[in-house]
Amino acid sequence: MNFMELDSPEERLQLMRELASKFREQAERYDREGSFVHEHIEDLRRTGYTALTVPRAYGGKEISLYEMVRLQEILATGDGSTALAIGWHVGIMKNLAEKNSWDEKIFRMLCEDVMKGALINSAATEPATGSPTRGGSFQTKAVRDTDGSWVLSGRKTFTTMAPVLDYFLVNLTVESTDRAASVLVPRSAAGLRIEETWDSAAMRGTGSHDLVLEEVRVPEDHLVEWLERGSRQAAGWLLHIPACYLGIAQAAQSYAVQFARSYAPNSLRGPIIELPNVQTKIGEMELELMRSREFLYAVARRWDEADEAARKAMKPELSAVKMAVTNAAIVVVDLAMRVVGAHSLALSNPLQRYYRDVRAGLHNPPMDDMTVQLLAQTAIQREGTA
Repeated sequence: MNFMELDSPEERLQLMRELASKFREQAERYDREGSFVHEHIEDLRRTGYTALTVPRAYGGKEISLYEMVRLQEILATGDGSTALAIGWHVGIMKNLAEKNSWDEKIFRMLCEDVMKGALINSAATEPATGSPTRGGSFQTKAVRDTDGSWVLSGRKTFTTMAPVLDYFLVNLTVESTDRAASVLVPRSAAGLRIEETWDSAAMRGTGSHDLVLEEVRVPEDHLVEWLERGSRQAAGWLLHIPACYLGIAQAAQSYAVQFARSYAPNSLRGPIIELPNVQTKIGEMELELMRSREFLYAVARRWDEADEAARKAMKPELSAVKMAVTNAAIVVVDLAMRVVGAHSLALSNPLQRYYRDVRAGLHNPPMDDMTVQLLAQTAIQREGTA
């Protein structure tokens, strides 16, 4: 089956459930090896998932943000690394379509390539600056040559999906102006290489290696956008992040319930799922999942229905969703491990992988401290004008 051949969201959700089930069987191997999820990404490419957020004008489905986060959530129940990795690609394509800020010729070229299976991700984080959301200056530089082309040099960290990316959207400093910009860099560019540095305890299958640019030359029109340093506008597409961690949390609850149904120590007359304290933990997990899902879905729908002006004002809600859902996911996985007990720490048990993976959400943007500050400023401003 192919996502592009399915007309209804429910059909696409069902196809994703089937893929997630397949990925679940392979997730442990990728995690143990610390290897990139090549087969999973190839399946998503082969089934047309990677083209769903391309605008209809260029052959895609142009799915809503609400549908995108639901698909990403289901995908993460199968494998968190796969969901987080591909979430950057489908989210970036959706974001570029919504902003419509690129030269049409370049965007059309990118969309046509994505329809053929090409993958893209941004490369923003650097060793010296950390997360770009903190406002540091990019050390990666672009210098204009005499023929008008750009020559790029620098190193980027956490370049997720690096083993298979066809395009890198590199955030850098334009040396002659000291302004920040995004430059579209094809993988085929001479001087571009991937240094395999990813050695994380969490999200081990994402292939988030370093991107190294050594006098990489790209055409003048590949500088696709000027950026405001340290500024992050409201970005609905980043809801793929909490959707991923919500899916992992759902997988943890499902595993805990299945375990509790089958585990019956001889000190009991039946399985542990009959114990009130176990049911209490399952109920607490359900509350966290329900609350998170409703918050995530409501804000995604609001984004879909909002005009441009309303979307610009949604940064507090979007940030709050990420913080609330990610922290709730950590709570859910912890409760699931308490139900399963010491068995949850076995390397063959998925709960220890879920625990490591949901912790990674604390380090995806926006960070909790920045969200709390934003919410405080929002409340203070609102009360000051009341």
